[in-house]
Amino acid sequence: MPISKCLQKSEPLWKGWDQKAQKNGLRHQVYTVSGDCYVGEWKDNVKHGKGTQIWKKTGAVYEGDWKSGKQDGYGTLSLPDPETGKNRRVYSGWWKGGKKSGYGIQFFGPKEYYEENGNRYEGHWQRGLKNGSGRFFHLNHGQLFEGFWVDDVAKCGTMIDFGRDEAPEPTQFPIPKVEILDPDGVLEEALAMFKKAEEKQGD
Repeated sequence: MPISKCLQKSEPLWKGWDQKAQKNGLRHQVYTVSGDCYVGEWKDNVKHGKGTQIWKKTGAVYEGDWKSGKQDGYGTLSLPDPETGKNRRVYSGWWKGGKKSGYGIQFFGPKEYYEENGNRYEGHWQRGLKNGSGRFFHLNHGQLFEGFWVDDVAKCGTMIDFGRDEAPEPTQFPIPKVEILDPDGVLEEALAMFKKAEEKQGD
């Protein structure tokens, strides 16, 4: 009796090639059509884990954590200065969904990277904007603003001189110190008002 074999179905070649092309784990360099380059970890064909992205068109470089294809976690973004194209502005801090979110430091100014005479912001971010408490160092003028921010706008706070004598472009006049002429008298008056308020509550 003749023996016949059933032919096994073979998968199309493209399925095997597609499987090999899937990006999971560490990849050394992956380029896009626009010339952008990514070196780092992948999961299900999206950037996920640690990695470095270089955008060819803008010259921006991000190095840090990724989640589902977006900056998420701790990372550093370096951008060329829009005026010169050479000097860089740097943000180091926390990200969520591709935007600055949480604590971070933004370095500004005409000098490269972390030069001491460039201005910088230390504080909280949300949706890529300064939000919450923070400090802005005007190191080129020798002043420090400490206060509260909402969507990149300082809403309230205090400005003080901070290294004004060593600043490259100090302000013409120093910020005067706020002093009480009679601190003991102010304290006595406050205590007297406090005692009166307590007596009224006791009645």
